[in-house]
Amino acid sequence: MPDDPPRRGSRAACRDAEPGALCVIHNPAAGGARLRRFRATLRSLEDQGRRVAVRATREPGDAGRLARAALAEGHRRIVVAGGDGTINEAINALAGGPAELAILPLGTVNVLAAEIGLPLDPAALARSILAGPAHRVSLGRIAAPGEAPRLFSMMAGVGFDAHVVAGVDLALKRRIGKGAYVWESLRQLGRFAFPRYRVTFDGETVEAASVVVAKGHYYAGRYVCAPEARLRVPRLHVCLFEKGGPWATLGYAMALQTGRLPERGGYRVVPCESKITIEGPAGDPVQADGDLVAALPVEIDVLADAVSLVYPAD
Repeated sequence: MPDDPPRRGSRAACRDAEPGALCVIHNPAAGGARLRRFRATLRSLEDQGRRVAVRATREPGDAGRLARAALAEGHRRIVVAGGDGTINEAINALAGGPAELAILPLGTVNVLAAEIGLPLDPAALARSILAGPAHRVSLGRIAAPGEAPRLFSMMAGVGFDAHVVAGVDLALKRRIGKGAYVWESLRQLGRFAFPRYRVTFDGETVEAASVVVAKGHYYAGRYVCAPEARLRVPRLHVCLFEKGGPWATLGYAMALQTGRLPERGGYRVVPCESKITIEGPAGDPVQADGDLVAALPVEIDVLADAVSLVYPAD
């Protein structure tokens, strides 16, 4: 098994790894079945003859710092073991560079892993990490005034879902996983004001109660939000929830869970070829890949062929 994280801190990546060892950046927050999956995947990597060097994150931002350090040290296939937020940090660090990003999904929902069809069986995960093909994928890019742009792989949200992400209790999330989002969604139904948001793209301005800008077709797990969206296609899809209020929101949620959201009245998806501007209450939260990343107003566009992502092995 790999060594424990070095005491000198997370800024040192894999400098002390054996030559040729596979660098694995690990968010140690996951426990239970996810921790067992992590350990079993590492054993399978070693059984397949590959040495591994694990470096643990300790605080927000560490996954990105560790990824940049691993790239500087010459690693060309870097593994990130964590949830969508940890993977997002690494994507922002590696975009535009030569490294190939392999993921070992340990999060609450693992939307990116679902999007590319990544298996959760440890032996199959290990095979994909070692032998899976790398494809260049396009990413969404969010820019807020005075802030550095932030990339996302799957989706960015404004409105109800962003307020749920902002309000979710992280301690509760560690205890009950997805249930924390269900609880916070119910809580927000009784307190969210449902303001209107102005969305401008392709020369048109529309209003909506909530907005999701999708890069992939899955949302919040294996639920379909934008049926035609694909990572390898450099196009964004604007998902407009046109009706506000608690009852409409519950209706959208039920349609999403039953696979009927794209057919529901008051919901539409528009492919977008231009920059997207979203305006609303100043300072309203913006979530991307399940983490808060910005505040309104924002501009969103697509960065083509941004990063090499390792897909499942045949």
